[in-house]
Amino acid sequence: MTPIPGEDNLERLIGEARRRLLRVHYEAHDGHLGGNLSCLDAMMTMHHEVMRDDDVFLLSKGHSAAALYVTLWSKGLISDETLGTFARDGTVLPGHPSGTAIPGALFPTGSLGHGFSLSCGLAVADKYKNSKRRIFCMCSDGEWQEGSCWESLIFAVRHKLDNLTVVIDQNGLQAFGTTEEVASMEELEPKIVSFGASTVTLNGHDLDALRMGFGLRVPGKPSFLLLRTIKGRGTYFANEISSHYLPLTREQYEEALAWSADR
Repeated sequence: MTPIPGEDNLERLIGEARRRLLRVHYEAHDGHLGGNLSCLDAMMTMHHEVMRDDDVFLLSKGHSAAALYVTLWSKGLISDETLGTFARDGTVLPGHPSGTAIPGALFPTGSLGHGFSLSCGLAVADKYKNSKRRIFCMCSDGEWQEGSCWESLIFAVRHKLDNLTVVIDQNGLQAFGTTEEVASMEELEPKIVSFGASTVTLNGHDLDALRMGFGLRVPGKPSFLLLRTIKGRGTYFANEISSHYLPLTREQYEEALAWSADR
């Protein structure tokens, strides 16, 4: 049964969403579960406690689409029946957001490095229109190896886009290894700060820390939340590169469900 927004506290809703996410991936035999689990806490916090109805969310790390779909399901915006079609032929919920039939999804995303650019365009347009809505964008850490992210950062700071919040899911793993092994960027926070953005590093699984982070806004500066997270959190392959690709086996699914039931 779809949870009713506001009926329960956030921690309980996240637990329900996590279990539904596991089932969605298991039944679809789809990969990318690790990055979905690492960002789910932040995704749910944003949509249930931070964003207003007119705010905009862009999932730049489009391979975590199922986390977005489950979050929208938890708010009653996607039916349980539709959610069960995830990654199937003819679905409106593909493995990367299509931007067509998904509530609030304005653009197809998943080509890494593009979502932040699109968010900047929306934010600067809203500035000119004196709009009060806010733009939220979620990226992966490996995505910041793309030059377009740094070009967009220059743009966001230059145009004082304080209506823009960027969340970077720092789970430390990407398609072919750790972010340090593939293309080391060392610490992201001092680099982003040096461009002139407001930046804070948080535990991405601590709800109180997330609430605090989303409440930090500096006039005239875009906000960045760098989240330390665990890829594949609560599964058989937490913190393993295999969680980037492999679908769940029955054993892994049952173990992950058991872990979630205890929390």
